[in-house]
Amino acid sequence: MLLVLDDQHKEHLKFLNNLDSAVMREFCKLSIEFLQKGSNPKLYQTAAQKLRVDAEMVQHAIEGIMYLITEAVKMGLSDLELKDSMISIDLPEIIQEEIMQFHSSRRHDVRKELSGLSTAYPHYHNLKWRLDVQLATRSLRHQTTPLIMLKLELIQDEKVKSLLLQIDPVNLIHMTEVLDQALKESKLQHCRRIMRHIK
Repeated sequence: MLLVLDDQHKEHLKFLNNLDSAVMREFCKLSIEFLQKGSNPKLYQTAAQKLRVDAEMVQHAIEGIMYLITEAVKMGLSDLELKDSMISIDLPEIIQEEIMQFHSSRRHDVRKELSGLSTAYPHYHNLKWRLDVQLATRSLRHQTTPLIMLKLELIQDEKVKSLLLQIDPVNLIHMTEVLDQALKESKLQHCRRIMRHIK
């Protein structure tokens, strides 16, 4: 699998052609700091003065490196696949090696940072249920109305939240059929490809 880069991203990364390996290593460190702490214009200004270029070019280059690495980590690219993806940028061999070394050494750190950035959704913890059947009322003596009471427990931020739900069997069967269909569709090749890109 290859990472496809748009023209603007390629343009930002072309600035790296003018750098030596030591400066490239520093840019890689700055890109990790960008992911962890956000943008730091003072550092970009200092680096731009040393290189005698515009601070915006330095910022775009660092953001470009971080985008390249994060996308490679999200897609689970190997070093060889990353190298093949960088062919379209026309970077020197030394710069490509630095990016690949950075990718292989910091892959787990980047994955950890990305997982920390994702939104924490509530997830299933426990489910308790009870079947209630109303056999008759004063006006309707031969009526049966089954209802299912559900107590759904969800965990979010290590806190358990309980939801009480009441549903009739017909709607419950319909819900299970829809969820079963969604589960089957999630196992299709097309859905797996989309989910790989979302992660």
